[in-house]
Amino acid sequence: MSTRWYPIYQKGNPQLRVFLPNFWLKLVKPELKHKPNVVEFHCSMEMTKEDVKNYIEKIYKVPVVKVNTRIALGKCERSELGYVVKRDDVKHAYVTLPRYEKFEYPKLFDNENRLKEKEKDDKSYKEATSEHKNEMDKLNKTTPGYSPWFTI
Repeated sequence: MSTRWYPIYQKGNPQLRVFLPNFWLKLVKPELKHKPNVVEFHCSMEMTKEDVKNYIEKIYKVPVVKVNTRIALGKCERSELGYVVKRDDVKHAYVTLPRYEKFEYPKLFDNENRLKEKEKDDKSYKEATSEHKNEMDKLNKTTPGYSPWFTI
C-alpha cells in the first residue's frame, strides 16, 4: 500500500489518465476495548486528521466528531541470517462518532460452523491414522524384525 506519484500534466489531447486515490484506510479491531462510538483504522502515513475526517464523511456518509492519530513504530527483529530488519511504521487513526452512533464490527466467521468443521476434520484424521496403523501392522506381520521403511 504505497503512495502513487502521478505523471506531470502535459499539454495536448487526449489526457488519458485514471487517477487513483493516494490515501487508504483499513478498519482494525482494537487490542484494547474502546467506547462503542470509537473506531480504529490504520491509515496512510501522509493522511492528516482532517483528511481522515473528510474521507469518512464523504465516502461513508458517517458524521465524525473527533479524530486522534498516532504513529506506532515498527519493531526491529533479527532475521535468520543475522540481519536486523525493521518492520514498517503504522499510523493509527481513532475516529470518534457522535454519542448516539454505535459501531459494531462485522461478524465474519460463524463459530458453530467452525466447530462442526473441526469435529469433521478430527474424525477424518482419526480414520486416516487408524487405517495407516492397520497397514503398517500388516506389513510388520509379513516381514518381522524389519522397519516398514524397508518393505516398500
